[in-house]
Amino acid sequence: MSDDGKIDYAEVMRRLPHRYPFLLVDKAEDFVPNTSITGIKNVTHNEPYFPGHFPIDPVMPGVMIIEAMAQTGALLMSKSMDVTVEGKIIMFMSIDGVRFRKPARPGDQLRMQVSVTKIRGDIFKFRGETFIDGKLASEADFAAMMVTVDKSAAS
Repeated sequence: MSDDGKIDYAEVMRRLPHRYPFLLVDKAEDFVPNTSITGIKNVTHNEPYFPGHFPIDPVMPGVMIIEAMAQTGALLMSKSMDVTVEGKIIMFMSIDGVRFRKPARPGDQLRMQVSVTKIRGDIFKFRGETFIDGKLASEADFAAMMVTVDKSAAS
């Protein structure tokens, strides 16, 4: 990652523990430490939920859009605090004020603009807005916290 505010797919993979089919951020840009980031998700017809949601008129489930926003916030936290998935994990804590305004469909690109509204220790609060073709598609306020992973419990 250079200092141009861009985060490529390789860095996303180093900073988020999620993997297919649950990794919902392809890359990011406009990263400003402890302040904001724009996550990007290219929605393809190959997404595993489309055959059942809905076969004739595929729509990305709202909960997956919110998860993409939350993963973007986790990426912002991980890079701001300079932590990777080794020994630390960022957990989604709460969500409020969710609104869906435009459905996401195959071929769309989600641009998740996430801004920090408050930081207290290892807890970050965010405001997220997702845009499709420059139009507001969803919005939410949410929080996440960084926790230490107990590796002995996983053995």
